[in-house]
Amino acid sequence: MAPSLPTAAARLAVTGLVAAGAASLLAACGTASPSPSPTATVTRTIPAGAGAPSPDGSLAPAGSTTSADAGPPGCLASGLQPQLGVSQGTAGTIYQVVVLTNTSATTCTLFGYPGVSFVTGQGGSQIGKPASKNTVVTPVLVTLAPGGKANLLLAVHDAGAFSASSCQLTNVGWLKIYPPGDFGAVYVQYGTQACANPAVSIMAVTAVRAGAGSASY
Repeated sequence: MAPSLPTAAARLAVTGLVAAGAASLLAACGTASPSPSPTATVTRTIPAGAGAPSPDGSLAPAGSTTSADAGPPGCLASGLQPQLGVSQGTAGTIYQVVVLTNTSATTCTLFGYPGVSFVTGQGGSQIGKPASKNTVVTPVLVTLAPGGKANLLLAVHDAGAFSASSCQLTNVGWLKIYPPGDFGAVYVQYGTQACANPAVSIMAVTAVRAGAGSASY
């Protein structure tokens, strides 16, 4: 006997069950959280005025900088004119000011200790040991506008007070001065007696200071 066909009521019941199951499945999918994509990229915006990110990813405080602000360049020997300033002698030592004037057309800076030595003449050979550093003056940044002046103070000890064998006494007539941070040099005439021995220094020099200077600390 052939199977009987389902009645219309039975077909409607089956259709309702299928629709209800589909609706339940869609509702369940809608409440599930999607899995994050493994290639998702997290971005972050740095607020205006905040510092740059530090190496560990945190923000530096607002207004902080990662490099020094740009300022005037260092003064070069080619733009400086040296001359002897005031001097005074006491207890076997001459305190001699050397003034450096900015003859360039731009503002520049000096900081620290110049190199100073006796030489045979402009472009000549060094005589004795260069000046040592006199740390009594704390180095400060000196800014020189065109025409501005800075100075250094030399303490030149009496070469005759050294033993003849260690000093090798000789006459000198020039100073060679390297501005701080420059390999160029300026020269100024200065006559005295010095030690030719390259192991003996009879001079000490302070860090550069602003102005024409004085022969005291």
